[in-house]
This record gives sequence, C-alpha cells and structure tokens, in this order.
Amino acid sequence: MSQRISISPAGRLRLEAAADELPELSPATAKALQAAFAKSSLMGMLYLVSEGLTHDLPASLVFWRDWSRNMLERMRQAGQEPLAVWRELEPPDESICDDLLAEAPPMRGLEYLTVPLLQKYWRELRDLVVTRAAACPDGPAAYLEGLNPLWHLLGRVTFHLAENKRDPDLPFAFLATYTHRLTEGKLRHLPLGQALREYAGANNQHQLNALLAPVRKAAEDSPLVRELLETKALFRPQAWSIPQAYRFLKEVPSLEQSGLVVRVPDWWRTRHTSRPQVRVQLGQRRASRFGLANLLDFSVDLSMGGDSLSDQERRQLLAANAGLILLRGRWVEVDPQRLQQALAHWQHLQEISADGISLVEGMRLLAGAPLDQPAEEVIQTDWSTVVAGDWLRETLQQIRNPATIHGCQPGQKLQATLRPYQAEGVRWLWFMTRLGLGACLADDMGLGKTIQVIDLLLQSPQESGKGAKARDAKGPRATSLLVVPASLIGNWRQELQRFAPQLRVLYAHRSEMEAADLQRVAADPAKALADIDLMITTYGLARRQQWLRDYRWDLVILDEAQAIKNAASAQTRAVKKIPARARIVMTGTPVENHLGDLWSIFDFCCPGLLGSARQFQSYVKRLNQQQDAHAYGSLRRLVRPYILRRLKTDPDIVPDLPAKTEMLAECRLSKKQAVLYEQRVTELSRLLQDSDGMARRGLVLATLMQLKQICNHPAQFLNNDAFHPEDSGKFQRLSEIGETIAERQEKALVFTQFQSLTQPLAEFLHSVFRQPGLVLDGKTPVRKRQQVVRQFQQDEGPPFCVISIKAGGSGLNLTAASHVIHFDRWWNPAVENQATDRAFRIGQKKNVLVHKFVCRGTLEERIAKMIDEKQNLADQILDQSSEKLLTEMSDEQLLSFVSLDLNRALTAD
Repeated sequence: MSQRISISPAGRLRLEAAADELPELSPATAKALQAAFAKSSLMGMLYLVSEGLTHDLPASLVFWRDWSRNMLERMRQAGQEPLAVWRELEPPDESICDDLLAEAPPMRGLEYLTVPLLQKYWRELRDLVVTRAAACPDGPAAYLEGLNPLWHLLGRVTFHLAENKRDPDLPFAFLATYTHRLTEGKLRHLPLGQALREYAGANNQHQLNALLAPVRKAAEDSPLVRELLETKALFRPQAWSIPQAYRFLKEVPSLEQSGLVVRVPDWWRTRHTSRPQVRVQLGQRRASRFGLANLLDFSVDLSMGGDSLSDQERRQLLAANAGLILLRGRWVEVDPQRLQQALAHWQHLQEISADGISLVEGMRLLAGAPLDQPAEEVIQTDWSTVVAGDWLRETLQQIRNPATIHGCQPGQKLQATLRPYQAEGVRWLWFMTRLGLGACLADDMGLGKTIQVIDLLLQSPQESGKGAKARDAKGPRATSLLVVPASLIGNWRQELQRFAPQLRVLYAHRSEMEAADLQRVAADPAKALADIDLMITTYGLARRQQWLRDYRWDLVILDEAQAIKNAASAQTRAVKKIPARARIVMTGTPVENHLGDLWSIFDFCCPGLLGSARQFQSYVKRLNQQQDAHAYGSLRRLVRPYILRRLKTDPDIVPDLPAKTEMLAECRLSKKQAVLYEQRVTELSRLLQDSDGMARRGLVLATLMQLKQICNHPAQFLNNDAFHPEDSGKFQRLSEIGETIAERQEKALVFTQFQSLTQPLAEFLHSVFRQPGLVLDGKTPVRKRQQVVRQFQQDEGPPFCVISIKAGGSGLNLTAASHVIHFDRWWNPAVENQATDRAFRIGQKKNVLVHKFVCRGTLEERIAKMIDEKQNLADQILDQSSEKLLTEMSDEQLLSFVSLDLNRALTAD
C-alpha cells in the first residue's frame, strides 16, 4: 500500500492512496500518515519529519518532508531561546522556491503549487511549532526532541572556520562557541572555553554535559572532533594548516547531522559552482540543420567560475595534491585524480564524435539526465559541467520566452483576434516546428489550443523548413495531418470554417466522405493531397490506414494526445510510425504528473529523448531511490523546453479570458441507440399517415421526447436500470470530459431535463471521479437544497452535482463549479442559460466552461446547427413553444428533420 500527496486548486495538501506509487509503505506507516493528515496538512507535515518515519518514502512525500525539515533546521540553528527568534524566521526567498518548484517530483495538482503557497505553508508550520513548543512543559528543546532526537539542543554549539590571511603557513582559524542568553533576551556567541567556567562546580555538571552532548555525538564518527575534545584544544582558538582545514571541511555534513551548527567561508558552500571543473560546451555554432537527430558541436576545457583556465593554471591544478589551493586569489577545492578522470572521459567522447553529438544526447547532458547509461556508468558531475554554447543558449532562451521570437506574425491571416498568450503560443509552435523539434501544447481546457494550431497552419509557407515541400503558388503544398477523436471532427470543422476559411481541408473520415472517396485518397495520396493544406482523420483510421505511414507529412498533430498514453496499444504503435517534419501533441492534462503517460507522449513528439520504455523506467527508479526532493530536477529540465502549459488561474492569463466559454461536445450513438432511434422514426412515419389534429400533435411531441431519451441512453427510453456506459455515446463523452475535470480537481454541474436520469448520471460520475457527488432535482426539499449548495461550495466538498434543469432554474448559487455540462439540451436557450447561470453569476471568480452535448446525425445536431446559424426557422423554434412549433411542420419536413444520418451518428473512429 502506498500514499502520495496531492494539492487541491485551493492549495490544500491531501494524502491519497496511489497504487502505482513507489516505494510502498507498510500498513502501519500508511495508517499513521493517514491519521496525521486527517488532523490537518500541517500535522501531516510534522509527522513526515518525525523519528518514527525512517524508511524510504514516495517522491511526493519526500518533497514535503524536506520542505518541513528546512523550517525545523532553521529553528534548530537559531537557538532555543527566546521563542521570538523563531517567530521572526522567514521562509526561503523567491529564487530558492522557484528552483525547488522546478525540481519537484510528479504529484497531482502540482500546477497549483506556487512560490507564495510554499512560503505560506512554511510560515504556518513555523507558527504551529512555536505554539506547541511554547506550550511544552519541558521547554522548546524538549518539544523538538520529541519530534526527532537529532534536533536536541537546537545547535547551541557552533564550530567556526575562517581565513587567516596574516599567516601564510597557517592560513585558517578555528573557534568553537556556544549561545548565551543575556538579560535583555538576545542571543550572544561566547567561546566554548567560557562554558567550563560558567558551569564550574558539581551542581552545574549536568548543564555542561547537556551542552556538550552534540559534540560528543559528533566525536563518535569524527576522529578530528574526538582529538579536539580529548586534547581540550576544542576550548581554545586554533590556527590550522591547509590539510587540517580541508579535513574539517570534508566532515561538515556529519557534524551538522550531530546537532552542531557549522560556520564556514562562503566559497566552501558554493564550491560546486566555483571550483575548477571540466567544462563541456554544446552548440556554440549554429547548426546547419536542426532536429532531434541533428548534431551539435562541442568542446572540452578546464574552467573556473565560467572562465577558461590558462595552460599554466591547468598544469598547477593537475599537479597539486587533493585538498585546497589558492587560485586566482581565492581558496578552491581540487581533486586532481577526479579532474583527470572527468577530462579523459569527455576528451574520449570528443574523439569518437568528431562531427558532434545529437541534440537528444546534448539535451540529456544539459539536463543532467543520462537515461541511456546504467547507474554505475554515470559520470559524476561534481568535477564537470555541461553548458550551452552561444547559439544553443539563445535558442533555448527563445523557447522559454516566446515573446522574443521573431519572424512569426500571429493572427495576421486569422479571421479572429488572438489573446496575447495565444499569440505567444503560436510563436512558440512556429519556432519549435521550424527547428524540426517536437512540441507539446498542454494549455488548460478552454484556453484555445485549437485556434493556436489553426493560426500556426496559416503562417508563412516558405518557412516549412529545408527538405519539406515548399508551399507556394508555383509548387505543391506541404500537407499536414491532424489526428483527432471522432467526436472532435465537428469542432475542428466549425473552427476552421470560422477562423481560417482559406485553408484547404480534407476530412478523411466516413462521417464526412464516402468510403469510395477515402479509397481514392489512399490509392494516390500525392494526387489527392496536392492542393490540400490539412487532412483530418481519427485515431481509429490512423491505426488501420497503412498509407498514412508511407506518406511524408509536413506536420503531424495529435489532439487529445492522451489517446496514445497506452504505449503498448496497436493504436499508439501505429500513430508513432507516421513520418513528419515535426510533430505536435495537444492535451489539456498536466503530462508531467503521470510519468508513464509522459514517456509515451514524448516517444511520439520527441522520439528518443526519454530513451526506451525500459531505460526510462530504470531512470525513474533511480530518482525514487535517491530520496531527495531535488531528484526529479534533471527530468523536468529535460522535458521543459518541449512543453507549453498555461493555466486558467495564471495571473497573466486571467485578465485575457472571457468569463464564460461555450463549446459543443459532439457524441456518437452506440449501435443500440441507432437501432432504437431508427425504429422510432420508422414508427413515426407509419403513424403520421393516420394521424391529424391533436392526435398528430401528441404523437409528434411524444416521439420527440423518446428520441431525446434514446440519445441520452437506451435504458432511459426502455425504462430499465441497465445504464451500461458502453451503450451510450453521451455517457462515454461524459467520461472523457469528467476524467479531465477530475484530474484538475475542478468541479462540475451536470444538467438534464429528465429527473429520472439524475441518479443514473450521479452513479456513473461517481465511478469517473472516484468519489460520490450530489443530486438536486424537483423532489429535493427546500431545506436540503441549501444543504446541497453548502456542501458543493466547500473546497473539500463533492466534485459534481447533477441537477434536473427545472430544479436548477432559480435560487441556487453554485459558483464553486468551473464546468457546466448540459447532458441534454433544452431547446429554449433562455432556460439553458438560466441553468448555466447557477455557476456563472455574481461571486464567480473562475472562467466557466460550458459543454453542450449533442449527438451527431440526429435531431439534436440539427437543432444545435440552427442555434449557431441563427436562421429564421431557429428564431421560431427556439421560443418557449419549440416542440409545438415542430409539430406544425409537414410530414415530409418533420421526418427529414428527425431522420438519422447513420454515417455521422455511428462512426466512432
């Protein structure tokens, strides 16, 4: 059994079960963690640093354990009295927090973790510890020792090492001090020798023993401290030689673990960045071509602080003994043997890669992520560093900051105005594809990924890239391929017609073209696609059509790329074989938080970057074994350049967003639905022949209601309890959207006009969200309605509420929802909008996404089309007596209006 930390949209830490999280915890440990977090997030964080939790933890728990330790270590080093010193301790600054976030391990809701939130938890934990320590009868030291004995005595003894520039033979000075409380309550450091006088006498011996306890503990592992203690040199100032000082410096981590505070020169704390190192520089010159397989130049030299060392300095370093030497006026640590080993390693690589190294390998080296090397063969980075040369550094800076990219003109040919963040997204996509790199556009749902990709397709054709077909008036076009779930074809068609009517688009799908036409395209794609800018197909057809893998595409774009997260599926394997100049994936989920999904998606858009599946699994296992909050930094650095993700909650995004975004969610029919639908239409046709007047009106109204029920689920029409998800296209679409909402830990309102459907929907959504929701219908008493509202509005409350549309008509304030789903549509927009306004109203601080479910090829689709096109007939039908007006159509008009288009309705892929 294992556990992981997740972060709610409101910034609360949650402990939740995670079957795939390693390492697994013992049942006793998992139970103790659950009990601690059940009290509060802060109590859970305190338990993470307790003595009882000694074994390996999953990465998300390691992250929060180390963050909590940071605060407690600061307290320990500040001294035990007065508590006012603790209260004034501030969290790490913004730059340190930024670095920590950039290296955080995967955890659900990580996108909600910000620098202010990290600092808030630090302060709240500090205040909790201060309050509990103040209330401890035995004092603050006893309270911390109760958490973990290693924190006893709060660092009252401090070892100091400083430079002594007046004596070249003994250039270092050592002094041990202890903290002493003055009458005005301030702390003062006194030489440790004075403690012998202060605590002289038998009555004070226990105080002296307590003060020296961490020193004695350090002496157990440190021959140096044992020697200082036995000779009593510890109690007087010492002048040390270079070897003595170096011996002491190497023991600093062990001394601090014993409860001592150690003060050393700043250059030692930063020695990893300021010491002499072998410097490997990649991409100094512009690559003649660019792409994951193309080569980067690289060079090897010795440097210090970013500056190359002279030949004389290099000889001095390699001839020195291990330890400290004075170089360029400052003390630096050297290890000639390890320097020579690192130099030989990189020079050998330079010799066997005379033409350069691939971008894939170069990016791994820059990130410090050697996925293709066994752990025992990984070169240690303490004495070497890999840096980007001028050209590669500038390129990576442009990728990180799309606003600096020039040569792209977002929105110039688009029949719409892009929001600023969308224009940046177009620049980023254009730059990445121009370089031949893969790109993952992972913007939050509702931020307009579709329009950004459409505008990318409108960018200047001559920038297609070397080797691609030039797309101009004199030559053939370079066709791009877009692969989507079948339910999204209609959305793309609508957006393309609206925003880029000049693009020539071929819809290669049975719902859009005849089977014979599809066969003609497959037989001679070069001819069929000669004047086509974009071909759209589905994942199912991409799996079955071999010619897609034989044709060379300009761009291959995957929408809802989670469709290829199962690396072993035939669909995923087929899609990954489609060749292209560059590849783009679109997803609304945070791919970095699911490492299995991350590998499969990157294996498509950036093949080879994350190695093979086995190499990646082995690498992730090594990261987990490190038990270090920073361990995942290398992986995040490796994938970060290829992912662009903006959230609806980003401060820079919020001002640009409309308060409400509406979108059509197309659904197919299952075979069972299609059979029932056609049966009802056939029955209507037969009965119309013998019906007139009020009988005809009643027949039409009843049939319309039955067709609506069939579109929802066959079980609703058949009046039974067999609400199997696979029998309804709407249930399956609800699952897809619900999973994305659940992953983001957001909330949804689901409206239906049928009270009888509320409970089946709630039961189904329970399985999607993995927790129960709420139901509000006409039978809900007034008093309970307000209770439902209060529950839903709570941050920890249920994630969804199913509402019958009439029950949700007035008096409800459900602004905790950021999604509104109209499972079946009321044909009067006024009623539908009133329901939507339960979430979109005064007090709403979120962007609300409205999903309107419509079954393709049915009556529902035709009504939706008329709403969008605002035709005269729609103006009549969409008033309060819509169904009655439909009854006034002629038999021929009515049957045409409700007929089933089997191709559009049934085709799933």
